[in-house]
This record gives sequence, structure tokens and C-alpha cells, in this order.
Amino acid sequence: MTTQLTLIARLTAKAEKAEELGDGLKALIYPTVKEAGSLGYTLHRDNGDPNVWILYETWKSRADLDAHFEQPYTRALLARFPDLLAREMELTFATAINPRG
Repeated sequence: MTTQLTLIARLTAKAEKAEELGDGLKALIYPTVKEAGSLGYTLHRDNGDPNVWILYETWKSRADLDAHFEQPYTRALLARFPDLLAREMELTFATAINPRG
């Protein structure tokens, strides 16, 4: 049995690249939600810092998330991160707790 995986990614853009990063992240939404293992993929912008973008992703399994990182559109944006990001992205991996078992 596979375990559903949640990934929360926090990306801090260089101030002059915040909109460009946001555009790149927005462009990932449609193809990502169509991936077989995607259960949810929601982009947020930090209310206190417009340079910070947050992705809340839910995947059927870690293998599905790993497959997402190999997609050409994902790889293309990741390749631009050195130019766009002010610091390394922060990744939090979590598993939902179902109180009903």
C-alpha cells in the first residue's frame, strides 16, 4: 500500500524576479494537476512577503512526486532557479493523519 504524500515548498525569489518566478510556477499548475499521481497542487503567495511563493502539493506516493520532478516542464523551471531564487527552496514532506484509521 502506498502512502499519500504532502509537499509544502517555500520559494523565495530575488526581489526583481518575484513576478517571473510566480509566472513560472503558475505555468506548472495545469500540466501538474493532470499528472496521474497528483491529488492537489495549489500555489500561494505569502501575504507578508511578495517575494515568497508557497506550493502545497498532494501526491498519491513519493514515486509520483519523483516522476513530477522528471517532467520536462518541471525540469525547465528548476533549471532557472539559480537565477530566480534568493535562497534554496525549503521543502517540507508530510503525511496526513486520518483519525478514522
